[in-house]
Amino acid sequence: MTTQRLGITSYGTYLPSHRVPLTEIASAGGAGGGRGERVAASFDEDSTTMAVAAARAALAGGTDSDPRAVYLATTSPAYADKTNAVAVHAALGLGREAFAADSAGSARGAMAAMLTAGESGGLAVLSDVITGRPGSADERSGGDGAAAFTYGPAETALATVLARASLSEEFLDRWRVPGAVAGSQWEERFGLERYLPLITEIAKETLAKAGIAQVDHVVVVSPNSGVTKRAANLVPAVIGTTGSPIGYAGAAGLGLALADVLDRAEPGQSILLVSAADGADALVLQTTDRLPDARQSVSVASQLAAGRALPYFTYLNWRGLLDREPPRRPEPEWAAAPPSARALGWKFHFAGTRCATCGFVHLPPARICKRCGAIDTMTAESLAAREGTIATYTVDRLAFSPSPPVVDAVVDFDGGGRYSLEVADADAQTLGVGTRVGLTFRRLGTTNGVHNYFWKARAL
Repeated sequence: MTTQRLGITSYGTYLPSHRVPLTEIASAGGAGGGRGERVAASFDEDSTTMAVAAARAALAGGTDSDPRAVYLATTSPAYADKTNAVAVHAALGLGREAFAADSAGSARGAMAAMLTAGESGGLAVLSDVITGRPGSADERSGGDGAAAFTYGPAETALATVLARASLSEEFLDRWRVPGAVAGSQWEERFGLERYLPLITEIAKETLAKAGIAQVDHVVVVSPNSGVTKRAANLVPAVIGTTGSPIGYAGAAGLGLALADVLDRAEPGQSILLVSAADGADALVLQTTDRLPDARQSVSVASQLAAGRALPYFTYLNWRGLLDREPPRRPEPEWAAAPPSARALGWKFHFAGTRCATCGFVHLPPARICKRCGAIDTMTAESLAAREGTIATYTVDRLAFSPSPPVVDAVVDFDGGGRYSLEVADADAQTLGVGTRVGLTFRRLGTTNGVHNYFWKARAL
């Protein structure tokens, strides 16, 4: 196998704000749940929305040029028979010439997306929502999140790839049939015995290619929990061995683990990244002097510490594992394809129009200026990255929602523009007029199997 020198130029991660106390899971299921919390996506989040959040964070710290390709890796795609990466592409406002494709179906897709994006100078986004049966290991030890990495020339990189290697081997360790809510796993010991020699072999081969006997950081990620328990004894590391900071996270685990190390690593250090899923893959990376200035603005550790408690009963309802009485209000109408296509820029990239005559910003876009009456003098302008201030808001306890009450707010955006938006992850007790908000890409609802994606406000 030829060794190819790749460069990570920026990275970003996203962890949902909700945390399910493991003590609640233990008391409800009658089994040991351990201490700590489980990171849980909100009812209006999925692998696509979290991918957008992580990608926006990565692009915010990267170069001015747009990525030439987007590769989305996930084991929990929002759609089958439809490319989910195209929705990420649209939400990022990338040009039509940028290629977008999914790498879905297994945790190994994360490495496939990273290698492919690296070879094309593209964007790899790894995102997953892990759903386990009540009382299962996935429920207790899983977590939801996303990570994204942009690639470019080695001279502009924060970390370059010195060597890589892969081994593929077929055995039944973890699986989920299409349409199933949760996955299954064979006896942990069986998978562990198959993975351990693969990890040892791949680590030796990759370190030999890189010409390194001992690395500074080792990252080992696997769907088999036995591998992560034994990781510290597998490969020598000067500083330490780590894994996914939120437990098993599907395709996202590899990216979150690497990002966590990049948050802490120093320039000139080496990182061995090992993924043991349906075989074994390994990369040896070398951090550069650019790393301190290119770190993501909010570290993985800070995001992990910033969560708030979510009742276990509510979590089960959000996951569709609890048949709860729905709100006695009509469900929202489903999103139709023709109007969604006509309003593509507005719906996916929150692009309004600015009047070239008087500068008034219209949300949604318009042909005729509401201020000066000028016709067809508009230029498109996206406010997706813009912040704003809540001018007024209302708390609706009767509207249809899996998580009532619904909070709607009128937002005045910096630089012009006003629009009424639902507030995501809202705490009605702390929200107020004057609260600063940003935008987050979410699901307004799902009807007849169609996800209605749009933007919501979120308190900063």
